[in-house]
Amino acid sequence: MVLRARLNLPRDLFPANPWAIETKTFFHGYVQESETIFALANGYLGLRASHEEDHPVVEPGTYLNGFHELRQIVYGESAYGFAKTGQTMLNCPDGKILKTFVDGEPFDIANRETPVYRRYLDLRRGLQRREVLWLTPNGKRVRIESQRLVSLMRRHLACIQLELTLEDADADIVFSSELRHRLEFVEDGDVEDPRLGAIPRSAVLQPMGRSAHDARSILSYRTTQSGLMMACGMDHLIDTPAEVAVDANQDDDVGQVTFRLRARQGEPGRITKFLAYHYNDVRPAADLRSQVGWTLDDARGTGFAALAAEQADATANFWAHADVVVEADAATQQVVRWNLFQLLQASACIDGHGIGARGLTGRTYEGHYFWDTEIFVLPFLIYTNPRLARAVLKFRHDKLDRARIRAQELGHRGALFPWRTINGDEASAYYAAGTAQYHINADIMYAMRKYVDVTGDVAFLEECGAEMLVETARLWVDLGYYNPRRGGQFCITGVTGPDEYTAIVNNNYFTNIMARENLTYAAATLRALRAENDRVYASIVRATGLQDDEIDAWEKAARLMYLPFDEDRGVHSQDDTFMDKKVWDFENTPDDNYPLMLYYHPLNIYRHQVLKQADTLLAMFLLGHEFSVDEKRRNFDYYDPLTTHDSSLSVCIQSIMANEVGYTDKALEYFQFAATMDLSDVGGNVRHGAHVASIGGAWLALIYGFGGLRDYAGNISFEPRVPDAWDGLTFHITVRNNRLRIRATPAETTYTLLDGNGLTFDHWGSPVTLSAETSTAVLANRGATV
Repeated sequence: MVLRARLNLPRDLFPANPWAIETKTFFHGYVQESETIFALANGYLGLRASHEEDHPVVEPGTYLNGFHELRQIVYGESAYGFAKTGQTMLNCPDGKILKTFVDGEPFDIANRETPVYRRYLDLRRGLQRREVLWLTPNGKRVRIESQRLVSLMRRHLACIQLELTLEDADADIVFSSELRHRLEFVEDGDVEDPRLGAIPRSAVLQPMGRSAHDARSILSYRTTQSGLMMACGMDHLIDTPAEVAVDANQDDDVGQVTFRLRARQGEPGRITKFLAYHYNDVRPAADLRSQVGWTLDDARGTGFAALAAEQADATANFWAHADVVVEADAATQQVVRWNLFQLLQASACIDGHGIGARGLTGRTYEGHYFWDTEIFVLPFLIYTNPRLARAVLKFRHDKLDRARIRAQELGHRGALFPWRTINGDEASAYYAAGTAQYHINADIMYAMRKYVDVTGDVAFLEECGAEMLVETARLWVDLGYYNPRRGGQFCITGVTGPDEYTAIVNNNYFTNIMARENLTYAAATLRALRAENDRVYASIVRATGLQDDEIDAWEKAARLMYLPFDEDRGVHSQDDTFMDKKVWDFENTPDDNYPLMLYYHPLNIYRHQVLKQADTLLAMFLLGHEFSVDEKRRNFDYYDPLTTHDSSLSVCIQSIMANEVGYTDKALEYFQFAATMDLSDVGGNVRHGAHVASIGGAWLALIYGFGGLRDYAGNISFEPRVPDAWDGLTFHITVRNNRLRIRATPAETTYTLLDGNGLTFDHWGSPVTLSAETSTAVLANRGATV
């Protein structure tokens, strides 16, 4: 269908700058959106971009990945096997507050005269800057400059530095710094949006002790139900020639330190605030308070300048491995780099955790981890930072026992990973679009195979992956059956695919073909281990109770997997009954009634041919080597008009598939929507956080779409298709310890080996070898467009 132009943020809100997001005017109407767009995070700690003055503020958010509270899921009518306990990521005490008073007058960005205002997210150096010139009520000119960062190298640490200069007169100055535990709240206007989930309406953090010394304040808490311990603290350094009076106050919910001084004209006063956050499920509060203190000691000893330099080095290393250059206009490059920066912020310190749907920039979906990570984000990590990709997969393995328990609850053998979770338990309250999405098992195994194939990390496969393969393969054999009405083929019934506008169906195409891939890979892996590595195979048998005949059963199910096909239309049917349904009346659906899920009962949607995202096309991308270009084109032509793109994960895949079948204009249009999902607020909800998986999908559209990368079974190939509207596309990937830079133009592609011993890959079907002796190859592109 035609893309609807739902650009809720004007693109000229941020002047085009390839290395920054900048605004030179304070916009009252975009406070919450700016809290997302200028947010800082490192994968463990996230700070939304509320102003230091704490006003205006909508969602001040300070988040720790995995720090959550439990809640009972209340059903009007419950049933056996429903998820019983939800998990909600919590808002931690806010340490961003650093208020400024001049001659007793508070600085308030929303209500004061500011002839100069500049807010700047520095993508090159990984920090946020703000510069303000304030005319006080008594006419004094005050320049306030601040910087803040969330450390990419020290995951528990964040810093703010504020410098104040009186331009034309002396004045009395007060800095009031706070660490404040806020009560939770729910916005009445959004409670009907199911994507937001439940947010506690009352305090869930119980005080567990506090300490204060000089300009330092440390608080600690225990969650009421989940039993997690958390401690947080702040400390300060002040640099000024003036005499400073320091006063500290503290109770269970607030730490406050005030600095009073008489500042002279032209003499800058600088205050640096260090913030530390730690949590754990076993360590006592006193120990965590000590850890916070050590983090603060280290930060004070290092100083802001050195920490900022360390941050710049970390971001420079990121860009060296992950930068993508689109040779078009500066605005496109700005969008691409902001997107990449969000992927860095969501993953840099991810060890021991998953990646939430909005990273640590907001709490939509309650901070839960979904299949999004493995399918849309993990490819980026595999090719730019394999260590982090391994950490994400290791997290899944760490939760395998809980997945086994969940499978048992549903009457299955093997393991079933949760559709949405923080702690490894299923937290989806709507089983039709949650638990029924069994494909998550195959998605995780697909991502694991890609990781092993691209990196060559066979050790992970032996230590963690093979065990997951056994349990997921068992699940599929138990879930499906050989249907005599389908000629004895293996059928999987009562499931939901990625397209949540079609639920509880039989033989969802995506689910079945991905299950087949899961089963095939499991059988091949275990047979190879049995033949080549007795020690590892024996350990897997001990861990899983694997029987030799199980591998035969996996191969049989894969070989006889039923994949629905509509002979009349010549396309793969999304499921057994999809083609029997009436096509949705798109022509008479008002533009304001999208996304459909907010305006129509699920049953009205389920009984029509209408897609939230085209999961059959997604399958044809993920397993593209199994389909011809003609097959892909026929399926694209059928499903594309039925797709609403109500999922933020839709347009990126449509862009890739449009590119592959030769629809270059449509590929570029879809990419532009995918790339600007947040900076143009296409979905109208960037105020609740960045769409991390959609951002990962935009990277896929660039690298797999226009860059033409394919990696089936670890066989690397490229068929670049750079649009004529671009002068070129340059990107970086790492394959088996070989770091490559690829620059493609509409006419030719240059491959350069930057690091590594060498690699062989295909360019438009012809083999290319790069080595230390031959590190560059320049080759002509070919490929028809329609």
